[in-house]
Amino acid sequence: MKLSIVIPVYNEKNTILEILKRVEAVALPLEKEIILIDDCSTDGTRELLRSLPAGEYKIFYQEKNQGKGAAVRCGFKETSGDIILIQDADLEYDPQEYGKLIKPIMDGKADVVYGSRLIGSEAHRVLYFWHYLANKFFTTLANALSNLNLSDMETCYKVFSRAALDKIAPRLVSNRFGLEPEITMLAGKNKLRVFEVGISYSGRTYEEGKKINWRDGLAAFWHIIRFGLRR
Repeated sequence: MKLSIVIPVYNEKNTILEILKRVEAVALPLEKEIILIDDCSTDGTRELLRSLPAGEYKIFYQEKNQGKGAAVRCGFKETSGDIILIQDADLEYDPQEYGKLIKPIMDGKADVVYGSRLIGSEAHRVLYFWHYLANKFFTTLANALSNLNLSDMETCYKVFSRAALDKIAPRLVSNRFGLEPEITMLAGKNKLRVFEVGISYSGRTYEEGKKINWRDGLAAFWHIIRFGLRR
């Protein structure tokens, strides 16, 4: 079996080589396929990616900045694995947790797995109260419209079986952070078996490079309603 790891990248020159090192270091009973999509970085990230050994990764370069959703959608099209996982290019999420993220799918219990930062006993950095409150609000709203019972809709770690991704990916249209509610709505409407597992989280401050802001929060509200009402 093969695990496809989709990594959207935008202005992550300080972390991209380290996250690749960590992804490579994960020991799994699956072959790993690593797919990088650079969303028109301007900080030197592209030059770093071009310096990587030829053939070691699948690397794609967006001609203009379109957002995380567009990069992930591009990556999904290039996957050939039996299980597909989204990994951010920063260091907030720990690849050493891949094993427990893919286990419900490998056991035949789940079609989609969310790595929740809000359940379980794993360590997580304590940061912004208003981010936490916004995430709880948006997750609750998404649950109401998708008839799911998630604790952390906005998590980066979303994992799919090949059959589940083939149902979801062709309908995805989001270019930016609307991808998170769109995936959630499609998982609910397709009656996929969704599991959550608790993960650790080492969040960044804005000074350390965090990109999401209040405008993304307003967009998230619109996207939840939009995709929640879409047939």
